[in-house]
Amino acid sequence: MKYKKLILILTSFILMTVYIFYPYVKETNKLKEGFKEKIIRFHVIANSDYKEDQEMKLKIRDKILSSMGEKFGSSHSKKETREIIYNNLENIKSIAEEEIKKEGKDYTVDVSLGQDTFPTKTYGDVTFPQGEYEALKVVIGEGKGKNWWCVMFPPLCFIDMTHGVTKDTEKELKGVLTEEEYALLLSEKEEPVVLKSKIAEIFEKTKDYLANIK
Repeated sequence: MKYKKLILILTSFILMTVYIFYPYVKETNKLKEGFKEKIIRFHVIANSDYKEDQEMKLKIRDKILSSMGEKFGSSHSKKETREIIYNNLENIKSIAEEEIKKEGKDYTVDVSLGQDTFPTKTYGDVTFPQGEYEALKVVIGEGKGKNWWCVMFPPLCFIDMTHGVTKDTEKELKGVLTEEEYALLLSEKEEPVVLKSKIAEIFEKTKDYLANIK
């Protein structure tokens, strides 16, 4: 009899946990997928992790951002940014090739805009979860080195190249994302508190439930 009662208690606890957490997880996943569709990332991938290749990557980054800053910085929509990218793919490639030539190298350059999967990345105080994003990618040579990245739209690349999230950066993100989506980017630091609260809630409900079992 005690064994059956224990099974009943454990089953009820599991069902209660699923009942409480499932809507929370479902809504979080929905927000994650929603905000990814509103941004375009920018990645510059070095030929290798050798110092000279990494330095070259940063020079190419700087040249592209300074040359294209006026165009991208004035974009007011993801669609507009996408059109600017498509109209300047060859220009961006030429900028990179010119820098490579200055360094005395003969690396090839591949410039493309498309969907790609990225790991979780932190940008100042916000964290972009892993997943598929639309991104402008500049791959130098073999593309086996560490990459530099930023957000092309909204045009955060042209606000703070050092990845320090300023008030302007926050304003740009909130101008594109909903309050819930922006809060999600901060949730990595807040999640343990949220989970702790949920666990406490489950515990209280389970305790009340067990108290009523005769």
